[in-house]
Amino acid sequence: MSIPSIAIICGGGPAPGINTVVSTIAKTFLKDGYRVLGVHGGYKGILSENPEVTDFDFAYADRIFSRGGSSLVMSRFKPKEEDFNAKFFIDNNVKLLVTIGGDDTASTANRLAKYLKKSKVDVKNIHVPKTIDNDLPLPDRNPTFGFHSAKDEGVKIGNTIYEDAITSQNWFIMSAMGRSAGHLAFGIASACHFPMLIIPEMFDKTKVTLDKVVNLIISSMIKRKLEGINYGVALVSEGVFHVIDEQELKDSGILFTYDAHGHPELGNVSKSNIFNVLVQEKLKTLGIEIKSRPVEIGYELRCCRPIGYDLTLCTLLGIGVKKLYDEGNTGCIVTTNSRGDIKPMFLSEFENSDGVIPPRLVDIEAEIYKLSLNNLHFLEEADLAKAEKIVPNPETYDFNKILNWK
Repeated sequence: MSIPSIAIICGGGPAPGINTVVSTIAKTFLKDGYRVLGVHGGYKGILSENPEVTDFDFAYADRIFSRGGSSLVMSRFKPKEEDFNAKFFIDNNVKLLVTIGGDDTASTANRLAKYLKKSKVDVKNIHVPKTIDNDLPLPDRNPTFGFHSAKDEGVKIGNTIYEDAITSQNWFIMSAMGRSAGHLAFGIASACHFPMLIIPEMFDKTKVTLDKVVNLIISSMIKRKLEGINYGVALVSEGVFHVIDEQELKDSGILFTYDAHGHPELGNVSKSNIFNVLVQEKLKTLGIEIKSRPVEIGYELRCCRPIGYDLTLCTLLGIGVKKLYDEGNTGCIVTTNSRGDIKPMFLSEFENSDGVIPPRLVDIEAEIYKLSLNNLHFLEEADLAKAEKIVPNPETYDFNKILNWK
């Protein structure tokens, strides 16, 4: 009988700390005599005829632990039932499959585990959740690994852009990743003291439209102009773009490519550029001269080196995989709380009644959010009389009225 092994695959997009998780898992299992196989290409790789594999030793694992990116090539491939096979697991005496990714990667692992069980191949599976969006509902509102490192990198970029705004006396319209939730945008904007932040959670009492987003940005511009401040940065979470009505996007005049179902391919466009053009067009009709430039914060964040927080968190999660495995757990997600306790959680504990994992959103009722509003600059009812000197119908740019807040 060959040496028992574990296999590790990575699905979805990169996040700082992947190598730390992989390195820690490898070191921990190597120490106990296991063979550690890192499989490239996610599920596509491990289910292929000739998978590309890295056979870990301590030296390689030790070399990668603090690096950004992923030493294992990642893939978004989602296999169908007919793609499943047990060849790799049988040939390599695999006892545990460790998957690193989002909820799709985790649910596919459960499907694959059921197939292997039917095939009488005993392989446990444990999932390590990752996303820089920080939108998985982990216990104790713990962050997903990679979030703090991505935010830190975003803050470095944001501070540089803000310095440029001050130096050039210009505005910048920025966009940051976050498909469903605004955690990343909120973290960057609040740390950089940007005068305007727009995240999807703010639209809890009104529908998101392109016009409302533009008016919020202009509200900040006018407020600062009243204060004699001729520069600023407005940060818009890309999640705002994803909840705007599709027909409105099609009618906007924006040049999109479309998928096979006729939906705009939002990943192919720069959100910051779109909002910047719309803001400039609106300012022109208002006769207001304010220069603004677009800045997209996207792929720059995903493969940066993990900061100390994520190095510690990812190390804990990697060791946690071994702990859960030794306890006999399978089909679970490794999680930790603020005390550092390792607990198994199952997809059923995350899912709603429709079997969907709802995203964890920014809590706009939390004090940290409400206090952060104090650093934003926008028109309120008390500013409207003064604002009439700059813009007609200034109530159109009243922050609270735009959002239908009282």
